[in-house]
Amino acid sequence: MIKLHWQQALPSLALATALLTAHPLAHAAEVSPNPCPEFLSSQDAPEPDSDKQWDLTLSPYAYHWHDNPEHRPVFLGAMDRHVAGERFCGLALFRNSFGQPSAYFYVGQRWDAFLGQPKLFAKISAGFIYGYKGKYQDKIPFNDYGVAPVIIPSLGYSFNRHDSAQIMVLGSAGVLFAYGHSF
Repeated sequence: MIKLHWQQALPSLALATALLTAHPLAHAAEVSPNPCPEFLSSQDAPEPDSDKQWDLTLSPYAYHWHDNPEHRPVFLGAMDRHVAGERFCGLALFRNSFGQPSAYFYVGQRWDAFLGQPKLFAKISAGFIYGYKGKYQDKIPFNDYGVAPVIIPSLGYSFNRHDSAQIMVLGSAGVLFAYGHSF
C-alpha cells in the first residue's frame, strides 16, 4: 500500500520538478513588458537582483479554511538560495497546525512583474514536508512515515528592493501570510 501512495505521487512531483528545472522559454517581463514605462518613476522601477542571493521568510500566522479545536498557531522561518533563471531552493522550519516541529525542503521558480505589475510576483515551490506524525499523519495526502510531497504556490508584493509580503496557498488546509527579506 505504501508503494501505491508513492507511485501515485511521483508523476506529479516529477512533472513539477521538470517544470521548475526546465529552461523557461521566455521570462515574464519579456512576455508582458510594462505597457506604460513612462508612468514608472525610477523609484518604482524594479532594480536588478543580481546582488541578492538569499531570501529570509518569516510567517507568524496561518488562516485555516475550516476551524478545528486542535489547531495551534503556526510559526515558520525559511531560507531560500537564489540560483540561475529566477529559481531557488530552500528549507523551511515550522511548527505545524497541530504544534509539531516540521520541515519543508524544496525547489522553486519565481516570476517577477507578474500580470504586468512591477511590484507583484508569483512563486511556486515543490518538495517534501516532514513532521505530520501520529494521529495527524493523515492530515497531508501521501504522508508515509511522516514525509509527503507538497506543491505550494504563492503570490507576493514587493514593498521595496528588499522587503515583501506573501500569501502561500496550503492546499485545502488554508493560507500562510509571510514577510520576506532579500539580501
